[in-house]
Amino acid sequence: MLPTFVIGLREGLEAALIISILATFLRRNGASLRGLWIGITAGIGLSVAVGVVLRVIEQGLPQAKQEAMETIIGAVAVFFVTGMIFWMRTHARTMKKELESAAGDALRSGTTTALAVMAFLAVLREGFETSVFLLATIQSAGSAPLAMLGALLGIVVSVGLGWGIYKGGVKLNLQRFFSITGFFLILVAAGLVLNAFRTGHEAGWVTVGQGRTVDLSWLAPTGSIRSAVFSGVFGIPQDPRVIEVIAWAAYLVPLMLITFTPARLRPGHALAQRLRAVGAIGAVAAAIMLPLAVSTPKAEVPPAAVLTSGVADFAVHGDSAVVAVDGQRLTLARNGAGDTWSAAPSTDRPETIDLTALMKLTGNRIPVGLDAHRAPGPYDAAWSGDQQVVATTYRDRLIDLQTTGDLVLTLTGGGLTSPRTFTVDSSIWQIDPEFAAEAHAAVASARTSAHDRLLWTRWVPVALVATALLLLTQLLRSRIARRPVSVPASVTEGTTTHVDSLT
Repeated sequence: MLPTFVIGLREGLEAALIISILATFLRRNGASLRGLWIGITAGIGLSVAVGVVLRVIEQGLPQAKQEAMETIIGAVAVFFVTGMIFWMRTHARTMKKELESAAGDALRSGTTTALAVMAFLAVLREGFETSVFLLATIQSAGSAPLAMLGALLGIVVSVGLGWGIYKGGVKLNLQRFFSITGFFLILVAAGLVLNAFRTGHEAGWVTVGQGRTVDLSWLAPTGSIRSAVFSGVFGIPQDPRVIEVIAWAAYLVPLMLITFTPARLRPGHALAQRLRAVGAIGAVAAAIMLPLAVSTPKAEVPPAAVLTSGVADFAVHGDSAVVAVDGQRLTLARNGAGDTWSAAPSTDRPETIDLTALMKLTGNRIPVGLDAHRAPGPYDAAWSGDQQVVATTYRDRLIDLQTTGDLVLTLTGGGLTSPRTFTVDSSIWQIDPEFAAEAHAAVASARTSAHDRLLWTRWVPVALVATALLLLTQLLRSRIARRPVSVPASVTEGTTTHVDSLT
């Protein structure tokens, strides 16, 4: 409620100030206020329509697209509030003079249409900014009705202050008012930046920098007043992620320094130029060093995998691999260029098999229906079935091995009076579930960290290079602006001759 109250108060008072200045000027010059009220009404109506349309569109979208739209609205809101803070910082002192000058020109032209348009554009600008900013703030608020009530109260108070200023009964220190509300709005806007990165992640746009930083549940327990302040007012969640903290600080710190550093503490032109140059060089150096300094994480996977039948040795030879366990070997072929393998078609299955080899294939037990005393083997073997073995590796180390389908063995001879058919036990080529779970968890963690590494090796360096370019641009513009204007010699000589002749 508090953030939306301040937004409604601040934006409403800006519009009210412009309107009161124009209305006072018109009243002092005996002009009609009819055109002014028409412009005000049209601006308010269009601003409300924009907010309603945006809200209706958002509610009609699927969840992922709602998150995407919230991200866009949040970014636009941050852009507006930042521009508003800087605009008021540079135009607050001259706003009255500029508006009265424009109003005077309109009156001298014999029409008040220009004044109506001025009022319309002023209300529309503030109203549109308010709609977008309020919509972004309400989306991240804990209670939408309370947030809307706060905005309404802020607008009502701003209208009252504007009317009091118009009637001359309210004296307000505007510089102090805009400084206090500006400080608060920068905090709120920084929270919107953080929230935009979170909704951007939920929309699938921001996939890096999702590692957890700190747990703030102890500082702002759910349902507490502190939680309402941190989450509802400043938009700080209990579990901020790495990229969210970076974005929050990257917005908050520079804007606070630029807006509230006292004039006596600001560097002079020469020092500011040197600071810009040093900052640009430092940003480029950091952009170069970060990819070298941030290492690529690797998962710790044991060299020997644990299967249900024992410890297996795994060796890769180009596009083929061999799994060996308990004296048996399985040849695998790589599927494409990835880390998935499958059993190569077997061409070396024996045509005869003795009782010892048969027991290894059936889980070290004599198959039901086979009398080893009357039929001791060896037996003639016929193989059939569609059994498939699929393996998964990480850096040429086995992390998973699964067998699907059935392999059927038909035995004849060796003392058997009739053929015997058995399903071969596939557990020999089955990985231990606990080993597989630990290996997959380690690999997933390493891959997540490697993906997050992109934040420090790609996106942060790009932001640093952009910052360096901005500083260099400011440096060059400042030098060009202060470069002395050379006067042609002919102009100088003509001026001198003219002065001498007058003398």
